[in-house]
Amino acid sequence: MKFSLNVIGHSKLWLGISGAIIVAAFISLFAYGLNFGIDFTGGSLLQVNAPASSVESLRDVVTQAGFEPVVQQGEGDAYFVRLAPVTEEQHQTIFTAVKTISPDATEIRFDTVGPVIGGELENASLKATGLMLLLITLYVAWAFRKVTRPVASWKYGVVTMIAAFHDVIIPLGVFAILGHYFGYQVDMAFVAAVLTILGYSINDTIVVLDRTRENLIRHRHGDMSFGDTVNKSVVETIARSLNTTFATLLPLLAVFIVGGPTTRPFVLALIIGMLSGAYSSIFVASPLLVEWEKWRARRT
Repeated sequence: MKFSLNVIGHSKLWLGISGAIIVAAFISLFAYGLNFGIDFTGGSLLQVNAPASSVESLRDVVTQAGFEPVVQQGEGDAYFVRLAPVTEEQHQTIFTAVKTISPDATEIRFDTVGPVIGGELENASLKATGLMLLLITLYVAWAFRKVTRPVASWKYGVVTMIAAFHDVIIPLGVFAILGHYFGYQVDMAFVAAVLTILGYSINDTIVVLDRTRENLIRHRHGDMSFGDTVNKSVVETIARSLNTTFATLLPLLAVFIVGGPTTRPFVLALIIGMLSGAYSSIFVASPLLVEWEKWRARRT
């Protein structure tokens, strides 16, 4: 049985594209690492808009004020000054020093977090993400418990988690590059974006797999191969996935364009994750399920 759109017929192509992107993400992570914010590392962060200044001049003037800063340039005239934890009085001293070289400087934000709290937040974030992935895997396996042929129900949960991993590792790789060159940081807002991406990705993937479940029950007598059944399910849900993604991206793009610099990294992470999630729900999860079944069949 043929369909106008043969997604499953090109499974190796789609999976190859995803594999190449994931490898690139890992390379950027190993090459640059993540630029963790003070939410995780502890310390103080002063973000300023300082026209007519530079990384070197800001570093020099803050050092002369008696501090040891790490200065990174953001977008335009934005700069990040990271230090050990400082008091409010010291904060004002630093900002006054900045204004000596940039009289029009404005403060965007100032945050201070202790190292103990930063470590606790990091552990809590990892536990929350791990627990979420475990619970979703168990739920998907339970939801598909009545569909055990030709693919075991637990495999649906596994491919859902692989698609979710795909959608998280790509924003991480991009932020490793942006953190190295533009000072983008991984903070609690980024963690919130990752959890949002996971929820969106898993929901979109389950919609496609649930249609596969329905079609497997409908064609349980073998009038359609497993690959054709999965392809039929993808075709029936692809318009819904793309329309949902498009409707979600429109407000995100608006916020990214007109929003302030403090919200832009969060929104950018969401945009990257949503695009990745739309791709994985159509071109990763279902093709991977079919390729897994083909591999199992060859071994038996």
